[in-house]
Amino acid sequence: MEPKSWRRMCSAGCTGLVLLGGVASAQQAAAPPAPTPAGSSQVPSDVSKKLTEQGEQLDAMRSQIDAYTAQLDAMKRKLIAQEADYRALRHAVGMDVLDRQRAGNINAGGPGASALPMPAADAVAADGQADVKPVGQAPATTKDDRPPAVAPISDQPGVLTPKGKFVLEPSYQFSYSSVDRVDLIGYTVIPAVLIGLIDARQVRTTTQTATMAMRYGLTNRLEVEVRVPYVYAGSETTSREIFTGSAEDNVFTTSGHGIGDVEATARYQFNDGGADNTYYVGWLRFKSRTGEDPFEVVTDCVTRCVQNATGTGLPLQQPTGSGFYSLQPGLTWLLPSDPVVIFGNVSYLHNFPRYGVSRNVLLAGKEYLGKVTVGDVFDASIGVGLALNDKASISFGYDQSFVGITKQNNQTVPGSTRTVLGTFLIGGAYRLSDKRTLNFTLGVGATRDTPDVNMTVRLPTMY
Repeated sequence: MEPKSWRRMCSAGCTGLVLLGGVASAQQAAAPPAPTPAGSSQVPSDVSKKLTEQGEQLDAMRSQIDAYTAQLDAMKRKLIAQEADYRALRHAVGMDVLDRQRAGNINAGGPGASALPMPAADAVAADGQADVKPVGQAPATTKDDRPPAVAPISDQPGVLTPKGKFVLEPSYQFSYSSVDRVDLIGYTVIPAVLIGLIDARQVRTTTQTATMAMRYGLTNRLEVEVRVPYVYAGSETTSREIFTGSAEDNVFTTSGHGIGDVEATARYQFNDGGADNTYYVGWLRFKSRTGEDPFEVVTDCVTRCVQNATGTGLPLQQPTGSGFYSLQPGLTWLLPSDPVVIFGNVSYLHNFPRYGVSRNVLLAGKEYLGKVTVGDVFDASIGVGLALNDKASISFGYDQSFVGITKQNNQTVPGSTRTVLGTFLIGGAYRLSDKRTLNFTLGVGATRDTPDVNMTVRLPTMY
């Protein structure tokens, strides 16, 4: 092959290669860049570090919010439990409460009602709040750490029965009194020498009363009560007969038993009270004369009434009732002041007069007495209660009554005077359960006309 032809072929080949290389370069320049796989992009290291720090801060804030939420939930549960305890304390004393005094007075109003036992959880719910479900299980040693009701010492209300609840309270009361009296009829020549007759009497009276009281809560502030007593009374009179000059002591013994005077009482709590705030409870009691009264029993005028047909002797049987209808309004106040509860009571007992009264005289038939009016009674008491532990409490107080004179046909009965009755009171209470409390009261006479001893035991049970 000629050199010229060879050269032409080489030039053409080189030209073709150059053209092919240009076309390929042009295609690569015109083609779009290939997509980058996800996650393969490169982020600056400082931006990544900041994002990591912010994520950690958000996690920390979420943890703090969760902790605060848990604390708030725990505080809410604790607040609900405290509210439940507070409402329970309102019904236990603290009213009891509490207890716990109920309308009247020991001497004129009959045996007193007790404070209520500590309400259970359902009683708290009945007070206008929903049942609170406990969270978890309390330790066995703190199963019931609420304080008990104040120990009762008299007959005034302290805690009202919750709405829809029923309380049945059996009680037993023992009372003993002794009175010495010496009547001198004659005149003295010199001191210690008497010309005349002497009537020396010593009267010992024992009264035992078994009572069943029933209370029901109409609302959380209003309750009603009915009391049915059964009375056993005995009296022994030791004396030397007047007008006879007897030098021997004679003993005249009488007794009697039966249903006493049935009572009905309504009580209303005026305010809610609270810690260092006084509770006020008003009440109204009505006493019937269902018991056998002093005018129905027979008076002995053979043994005791020498040459006297009008019947001025002693009864052959002890009465079980007073013989008069009575109405008694009153007001009780309680001031919780940790660790004690201060309480007091004022009341006024009005006895309605009886007309056309007659009494039975042995061997003499009926003796007409006419209109008989027994003196009214004003009563005031004050005391303080102290919880010893979560089940036991003790109370101390003083009760004083002012008794008016007795009149017959609008004339003062001979020998009738205004009388002051004073009693020192000591009470104790022990809570057997959330629905049952054992109460004990001891009254000691502070004046000569007051019974020497007055003891009462009560066992209120809530249903």
